[in-house]
Amino acid sequence: MEENRVKLIGAARRAFAASGFAGASMDDLTAEVGLTRGALYHGFGDKKGLLAAVVAEVDSEMAERAQHAGSGAATDWERLIAEGEAYIEMALDPEVRRIVLLDGPAVLGDPATWPSQNACLDVTKQAVTRLIADGIMQPVDVDAASRLLSGAAFNAALWVSASDTPRTALPKAIAAFRLMAEGFLVRRS
Repeated sequence: MEENRVKLIGAARRAFAASGFAGASMDDLTAEVGLTRGALYHGFGDKKGLLAAVVAEVDSEMAERAQHAGSGAATDWERLIAEGEAYIEMALDPEVRRIVLLDGPAVLGDPATWPSQNACLDVTKQAVTRLIADGIMQPVDVDAASRLLSGAAFNAALWVSASDTPRTALPKAIAAFRLMAEGFLVRRS
């Protein structure tokens, strides 16, 4: 059962990345891995359920990549910013762009309801809690600040991915994200 699930997610990931959700053939992807549509329906309910599983996998990998990008930062603040910037930069990855940023919201709805996005939000909340406790960030509601920072990174990535010139949009998005985030810092006189 788990082996079939892994096979179907892998095949769907390739199909969704290459053809998009609408263009991906369930018959083709199940045939590719030697399974039937029944296995797909049994494991995921329908094509939308399969997309949700693929989005969760790709989104989790994005979170790992962002955390890796921030792992070399000298401070917790720099780590938070590096993770946000890395997330935005992933909009240039064709697979991320197609699956998570274009088809995900169009088919699955509001990313704030995705379990994988909420896992990212929890990590951001932990960082914001530490930064407030350490006097780096202003004392602000942790949930509100975390949602704004996470949402800004996600929406910046959406903008970059939808841009006609994503490589031109990327530095603009990162500069604006950084400036917005810096508004949370404690002002030193």
